[in-house]
Amino acid sequence: MRSFRTEIENPIVEKDILELERKIQLFKEGKLDEDRFRSLRLARGVYGQRQQGVQMIRIKLPFGKVTSEQLHRIADVSDEYSRGRLHITTRQDIQIHHVSLERTPELWSELEKSDITLREACGNAVRNVTASETAGIDPEEPFDVSPYADATFKFFLRNPVCQEMGRKFKISFSGTDEDTALSFLHDLGFIAKTKEINGELVKGFKILLGGGLGSQPRQADVAFDFLETDKIIPFIESVLRVFDRYGERNKRAKARLKFLIKDIGFEEFINLIQQEQKALSYHSYPIDTSSFDNLIELPEIEIPKASIDDVEIYNTWKETNVYKQKQEGLYAIGIKVKLGDFYTDKARLLAELVKDYAGDEIRLSLRQNILIRHVKKELLPFFYTELEKLGFVESGYNSTLDITACPGTDTCNLGIASSTGIAGVLENVLKNEYPNYVNNKDVTIKISGCMNACGQHNMAHIGFQGMSVKSGKYVAPALQVLLGGGILGDGQGRFANKVIKIPSRRGPEALRLILNDYEKNVINGESFLDYYDRREEKYFYQLLKPLADVTNLKAEDFIDWGQESAYVKAIGIGECAGVIIDLIATLLFDSEEKIQNAEESLKEGQWADSIYHSYNTLINTAKAVLIAEEIKTNTQAGIIRDFDKYFIESGVISLKSSFSSMVYQINQNEPSKEFAMLYLEDAKIFYKLVDDLRTKALQNAS
Repeated sequence: MRSFRTEIENPIVEKDILELERKIQLFKEGKLDEDRFRSLRLARGVYGQRQQGVQMIRIKLPFGKVTSEQLHRIADVSDEYSRGRLHITTRQDIQIHHVSLERTPELWSELEKSDITLREACGNAVRNVTASETAGIDPEEPFDVSPYADATFKFFLRNPVCQEMGRKFKISFSGTDEDTALSFLHDLGFIAKTKEINGELVKGFKILLGGGLGSQPRQADVAFDFLETDKIIPFIESVLRVFDRYGERNKRAKARLKFLIKDIGFEEFINLIQQEQKALSYHSYPIDTSSFDNLIELPEIEIPKASIDDVEIYNTWKETNVYKQKQEGLYAIGIKVKLGDFYTDKARLLAELVKDYAGDEIRLSLRQNILIRHVKKELLPFFYTELEKLGFVESGYNSTLDITACPGTDTCNLGIASSTGIAGVLENVLKNEYPNYVNNKDVTIKISGCMNACGQHNMAHIGFQGMSVKSGKYVAPALQVLLGGGILGDGQGRFANKVIKIPSRRGPEALRLILNDYEKNVINGESFLDYYDRREEKYFYQLLKPLADVTNLKAEDFIDWGQESAYVKAIGIGECAGVIIDLIATLLFDSEEKIQNAEESLKEGQWADSIYHSYNTLINTAKAVLIAEEIKTNTQAGIIRDFDKYFIESGVISLKSSFSSMVYQINQNEPSKEFAMLYLEDAKIFYKLVDDLRTKALQNAS
């Protein structure tokens, strides 16, 4: 592999990038276990595609903010390492596809020059922290949530507490009770609130805990109706510590926080959080908002002349895509990005436009769109003409016509049926047959290529999930039709009902039947959800039932949308490591690295980080020998319990106390230098005992 200079000034980031390069080389040489390499790779935003030999790169963009410089950098990287296409996700990230694995370290290095990271964009870590795209400009918001999302992102980036959890962890910040950041379906959701305490108006958050989508969606519980802003970082840390220790690790489908809370109960989960308080890095963590509180600096320019050819279309655009900000005289412009896909040539022109005439930033939305902020009212005609040149003035931002869809079978390993293909077809149906929905905010349509719900289909008013259906000995692409989901506000939501499964080719007709029935039978002033509740699920099953008949399929029904060849159901095409690696040896090798991390953190005075690295050393080392004995290692708490049972109580290994007593020192001591040193020494001693045991076992076996 060709090495390179990172030219990154931050030594931590530089080390991270060089480590990725080193591990890629070890993997290619067959010296690194595939599962361990996958974990490391995903934690650095490198995700295997459906297509063999190339990677999807996920660029982590906290709360969707992108400056003009960053957008230029992302465009340059996409042109150099990919194919010039950018994809906006439903978590305010940007993805680029078809990247060679060997080139990912230098790609990452280029991005970091503009303060853009890949770190923890994928994998079992805290994913991108999302927020309302209107944060900071919404007239209804009690305060700007952007600095709190930013502080959360920075605090937990590379934080040892959340590097190797059982599953991913998602956090969102909503600016108002409208809950546009969807707090109810996140592991942790925050909604901005203010409260008068002792005569003073205090900022805080309503906190939602344990929500999620997927095949078993769960409405989040209310953890706090109001928690002051300086308490949110400690609370997040305590939740992550509990999830890390007690969360499922082997059964992937049951490894999200929502399942842990369901299994042990909400009250017990809160009790476990209380037990972690002594070990927290901080008990109060005031968040500096000053960099977000400054007055908006706009370029001093002469207003360019603009000629509007069709005033009626322009006025429709203003009605559907332009929003008045809370800042006097300023407006935000929504760009409807079809399926979240746009290209680098337009990205560069857009970057120059917002730099020269607006606030030098855009925000990406959870509906895969772009929001330009801080545009002077008198510049709106000019922006319209410039955006029209880019094809960015299609009306219907955040409307029914604005369909959300994940990449599906285009690039994703888990895709079952095309989501982008059917989304494009349904959007054309709406444009051509239902133009009255161009500014309808009451009905949302979302599509996912599988049950994992990256397209958020099961919280939409009308949702579609990619599936397959058998017809004799043949298999056709299919869609599960879901109805009745939506955001209710203030942390409340509802999940859609699975109504019926139909062949994908009949998706457009299903949409027509639903909308025609809605328009024919809706009572004046009745919302779509009220209409759905009144008619009830069985009614819609009967309405769509004729479309579910698979005895009369035609040849075209066996070809998915956007494809030319016959449908083949293919899920989970993975990468091959080439050789079988000793997983036990790999885990013990990881323990050595964790000891080194603990030592480095100790030298830098980061007591809490050092302690958690030592904790991970103890868990990882114990896990290695339990796996060697074919003992289940589903949770960290189970590893601690079973190591005592099989190795301490049986006398195989002798410690001064039980293993659990050694490990659980972590939540019985404050993070001090003295304890960090003692705990690290315990971790080293324990590792030496287990390594000696493993060495003897290998010698006896030979």
